[in-house]
Amino acid sequence: MQPIKLTLGSLLLAVSTAAAHADAAPLRDQANSIFKPIPEQPSDKLDPNQVELGRQLFFEPRLSASHVISCNTCHNIGTGGADNVPTSKGHAWQKGARNSPTVFNAVFNVAQFWDGRAKDLEEQAKGPVQNPVEMHNSPKNVEATLRSMPEYVASFEKAFPGEKQAVSFDNMARALQAFESTLITPDSRFDLYLKGDETALDAKEKKGLQTFMSAGCISCHNGVNLGGQAYFPFGLVKKPDGKILPTGDLGRFEVTKTQNDQYVFRAAPLRNIALTAPYFHSGQVWDLEEAVAIMGTAQLGKQLNAEEIGDIVAFLKTSTGKQPKVEYPLLPTSTATTPKPED
Repeated sequence: MQPIKLTLGSLLLAVSTAAAHADAAPLRDQANSIFKPIPEQPSDKLDPNQVELGRQLFFEPRLSASHVISCNTCHNIGTGGADNVPTSKGHAWQKGARNSPTVFNAVFNVAQFWDGRAKDLEEQAKGPVQNPVEMHNSPKNVEATLRSMPEYVASFEKAFPGEKQAVSFDNMARALQAFESTLITPDSRFDLYLKGDETALDAKEKKGLQTFMSAGCISCHNGVNLGGQAYFPFGLVKKPDGKILPTGDLGRFEVTKTQNDQYVFRAAPLRNIALTAPYFHSGQVWDLEEAVAIMGTAQLGKQLNAEEIGDIVAFLKTSTGKQPKVEYPLLPTSTATTPKPED
């Protein structure tokens, strides 16, 4: 009779396992209706020569007038694609107005910058280079700098063949967009869960996912990037204090000049959120638990309790994916005709 006992035992185990999966399926099904995993590979439509040129340009400090600041300065590949300070230091140590968003998965956002003033990464790439507080440069000087180095001329001609003048400010931005489009973070534990791995999240993390959805966080934070898809007033129910929501920063209003867009910002994408403190456009909140509590009162009108906050934070930490591994490039040497750095 021993074989029968083993068979019955196996059957009972299978039934209990199936029941557990059946109980879990509705949560995962609901999650899959709201979120999508990060693709495992970047788009296959990207030109590899443009990607390689963009990699060099991303780390190229001579795109700045001072020859000190590169894209990587404020969007550091090694620290979650951000710089982990409230606001970045730019030309002549000037402080930027807003916290630097992560470059990781930015390709999935509906638009770029907190106020959405750039429609895509190509347009975004031109902004900081010309911003007097950030890189303090001009298209003319950038082109002169890049054309002064034969290695860059050859790389631009390879990336943009057939163009009469391959080395241009526009093509600089196109190459940066191509490279930045590869900076994605797939295979987070949350993504594995969405794809069917029930063991990828523990009980607390699943509870946090359920709370995140039922509390209403998904109204703003949804889709592949857990946000970054639409614009909302910060302080929809209750405005945070002036340190977190500075009165002088009117958000999207500065772009649209529409009264209803005062203090409206693009919903922050929450992928890799555990790596990108401090939080909010002001960069004034360092603690993720505190940030969740503020969003509860400001956006949802709810005083989340400590358990709810802890569960949501546990869930959010599961969105940290595989970080891009990018080799720091060897850059061309300046020549006698390379414009000199400015103070």
